Amino acid sequence: MKGQPPVSPRRGAGHRGLLAKMAVAAAAASVWGPSRGLGQAGLLLLRRTGVRGLARSQPERQQQQQQHFSSLDDKPQFPGASAEFIDKLEFIQPNVISGIPIYRVMDRQGQIINPSEDPHLPQEKVLKFYKSMTLLNTMDRILYESQRQGRISFYMTNYGEEGTHVGSAAALDNTDLVFGQYREAGVLMYRDYPLELFMAQCYGNVSDLGKGRQMPVHYGCKERHFVTISSPLATQIPQGEDACPGPAVGAAYAAKRANANRVVICYFGEGAASEGDAHAGFNFAATLECPIIFFCRNNGYAISTPTSEQYRGDGIAARGPGYGIMSIRVDGNDVFAVYNATKEARRRAVAENQPFLIEAMTYRIGHHSTSDDSSAYRSVDEVSYWDKQDHPISRLRHYLQSCGWWDDEQEKAWRKQSRKKVMEAFEQAERKLKPNPSLLFSDVYQEMPAQLRKQQESLARHLQTYGEHYPLDHFEK
Repeated sequence: MKGQPPVSPRRGAGHRGLLAKMAVAAAAASVWGPSRGLGQAGLLLLRRTGVRGLARSQPERQQQQQQHFSSLDDKPQFPGASAEFIDKLEFIQPNVISGIPIYRVMDRQGQIINPSEDPHLPQEKVLKFYKSMTLLNTMDRILYESQRQGRISFYMTNYGEEGTHVGSAAALDNTDLVFGQYREAGVLMYRDYPLELFMAQCYGNVSDLGKGRQMPVHYGCKERHFVTISSPLATQIPQGEDACPGPAVGAAYAAKRANANRVVICYFGEGAASEGDAHAGFNFAATLECPIIFFCRNNGYAISTPTSEQYRGDGIAARGPGYGIMSIRVDGNDVFAVYNATKEARRRAVAENQPFLIEAMTYRIGHHSTSDDSSAYRSVDEVSYWDKQDHPISRLRHYLQSCGWWDDEQEKAWRKQSRKKVMEAFEQAERKLKPNPSLLFSDVYQEMPAQLRKQQESLARHLQTYGEHYPLDHFEK
């Protein structure tokens, strides 16, 4: 232009760059809104790119102002943690505070400790708690003996942990999705899963919803929103669903995205919490803000490994804050404490879209499974204490009797009735045929691949040739 000195190519490029950067800053200001404007958005951009001029004056003024502050006024700006600077070398001790307290409502005699914590449940509901817990106990005894007699291949009892199942199940909505480990039969029991189907699954007969493909106690029921149990430890916590991080966590994330007003509850033992899958599940649930309840049954043993050899920290609840998860420890033998904690966790998980961790302290009175002999690693006196002195069923019975809702005659009649119901379902299951062997190959692929079809044909030929050596008359045709 006339009247202006010529601009060198290098300087002209600099001006063009400045104009381009200012244009980007102006666009950013339009996105961020007038409250932040070009003054902040533009200057930040220009200052970072080292442009001279107006953008340079602001940091110079800030530098002059900062000279008046001492180092004690510095605030950490690191994005990975919220903390303050200190000037003394000090490592964090693992047990600087006493253990996380255990929340309870009833004492061992069934007396309410703090009236304000009494859930004030109606008689009908509390009786359902008790009948579900005792019916589960009766079923456990019969099926355990059934395995010992060779009638079924495997079994796992729930002795001593009935309160964790029923208390948590009662606090959920019936549409809430349940991911169990393998010792949560009481959750299904409370949701009125028929005894006939419990038996059918353990016997693997034609009435089994899983068509005989799973080993005993691996229950599942779509209608009751109970996802089929998987044997490998802790896999229910993080695997993928809908490109998300887990059956449990992934399902919770899907519920959040769908605004479904439901939660997912994921059960596991303290032994499973030592698996890497637990870490992945906790971290994904926290960072994705999923409406999920992690329910840990800390029953003292991971098969034969006591908690003293599993971890050095303060149990499982202490891990929650490290992931940013709201956590609580409850008395798992107090069905009301479990109920209150789960109910509040469910309410907040749905309302706030965040995960919760409940550690229920309890004791596994039975062997880990029928493949285990726990007398090899714990004393008879230890087991007897929990069975006789601090059993969840006994505690609830004391409560019922103190309210005048239950007496010895009712107890005797119910025990007789519940045993009869279990035995009828047991005998019915034993008479039924096994599923057709061809079902081994179905329900996986929409169209059976050639390799699987080849295996199916091979089995058919084998049975046609050597069928007389197999009890095929026990299988459905």
